[in-house]
Amino acid sequence: MSPALARVMIVDDEAPIVRVLKPSLIAAGYEVTDAYTGSEALAQAAGWAPDAIVLDLGLPDMDGKEVIQALRKWTQVPIIVLSAREAENERIAALDIGADDYVVKPFHTGELLARVRAALRHRQSRAESTTYSGGDLEIDFERRRVSVGGREVRLTRKEYDLLRALARHAGQVVTHKQLLAAAWGSAVTDTQFVRVYIGQLRQKIERDPGNPQLILTESGVGYRLVAD
Repeated sequence: MSPALARVMIVDDEAPIVRVLKPSLIAAGYEVTDAYTGSEALAQAAGWAPDAIVLDLGLPDMDGKEVIQALRKWTQVPIIVLSAREAENERIAALDIGADDYVVKPFHTGELLARVRAALRHRQSRAESTTYSGGDLEIDFERRRVSVGGREVRLTRKEYDLLRALARHAGQVVTHKQLLAAAWGSAVTDTQFVRVYIGQLRQKIERDPGNPQLILTESGVGYRLVAD
């Protein structure tokens, strides 16, 4: 999605954050609006139809996670949480209920803009793409074929299911819970299954499994497939 056509909504009750972030997004070519409460954000999301939302969790009228849950009832718009809450359980909870990414305050504007670009690219491609290509890794989702550097790699069903989930959210954190659901459904809750199979997957697709460059660990939260 071209930035010139993309709409970004900032939801944050800290005016200094909005004053810094809004001009940066406008300068990057986005159309930008802002909201200072959860209820205002939900109303604007319905009427203005943003292409991405940057959302604080500490809003004056409701918790930001409630906003995520309300949005996910009717839209899959990318949501990037921007919050001072750095606790691991907060990150996991926000991602598990539908946030696409999580950035902790204080933040670097350049990094946040990169996360917005990644979220918009993902939104554009995830519904229509039948293939994934990033670095040496290529995936044909229709034929369930995976290749690295032009060489086909044989994966087990679980390994493929995990890789597919990561590729469909390339550049974004996928939590242990989300990966468990993708490969095992709701029957399995032990995250050790994910760790074991990610280790096997790395052995097959990484040049140096001991120093992975494709599947990165987000400590205590999940994994991220690096996107070009």
